[in-house]
Order: sequence, then C-alpha cells, then structure tokens
Amino acid sequence: MKNELLQDLKEAMKEKDALKKDTITMLRAAILQVEKDSQKVLNDDEICAIVAKEVKKRKESIKEYEDAGREDIANNLKREIEVLSKYLPEQLTEEEITNMVKEAIAQSGATSPRDMGKVMGILRPKTAGKADGKVVSDIVKDMLANM
Repeated sequence: MKNELLQDLKEAMKEKDALKKDTITMLRAAILQVEKDSQKVLNDDEICAIVAKEVKKRKESIKEYEDAGREDIANNLKREIEVLSKYLPEQLTEEEITNMVKEAIAQSGATSPRDMGKVMGILRPKTAGKADGKVVSDIVKDMLANM
C-alpha cells in the first residue's frame, strides 16, 4: 500500500492536484509517525486502520464546520474523505454487520449487555477497517439489550 500511496502522490503532483497531494502527504506522514513510535514496519491492515482513523476524524469535523457556517472547509474535508476512501477496503453494510454480530453473540454465549466486551473482542478483528467501530458497538448494544 505504501508503494500505491507513493505512486498516487507522484500522479497528484503531475496533475497539480493540491488537495490530493496534501491529503496523501498527510496520510504518509501519519503512517511514518506510527512506524517511528512503534518501531516497526506496518502491514496493509495496520495502514488501513490509520486511513480509517483519518476518515473518522474528518467526518467528525465536517459537522462542526457546517454548524459554524464554514461550508468551504467542510467541502474540502469531504473531498479529502473521497481521496482517503480509495485506500480503504469496501465497507460493510449494516445488514452484514448485524449478521456478524448475531454470529459473534452465538459464538461467545453472550446473554446480556454485560457480555459486550466478549462480543466486541470477536468482532474487532473481522470489522477492522471495514466498519466504523461505533456503528458496530451500537448494533451490539441494541442486540444485547433486546435479549
């Protein structure tokens, strides 16, 4: 994935696409920072987790900027999300997440909301980078509360 990022960065420079160039540069810097902090080379799954984190940050910021009347910044963030989304695996639908949650509940033997940690422990590796953790935990909470 690092090579793909480098190629896309070169392409953005040739096309003089400043937003794409800046977004990819920021992502590469975030990856490099995590590698320096953890003192290891990240694999594609770990890089996907960083991309997902960056997308989540931007989604949270969009609402704040829209509430403040800064549509220009919100629109830039939306375009950055489009650039970053290219590096994420296809996202799971709510129906797919619900099915995975049902399987995890059956597998863990969960019977109440107190067992949420067991269920999330099973789901995290399967949904990492493919679904927002908050969405997954909300579905788990709802299903466990209605047992």
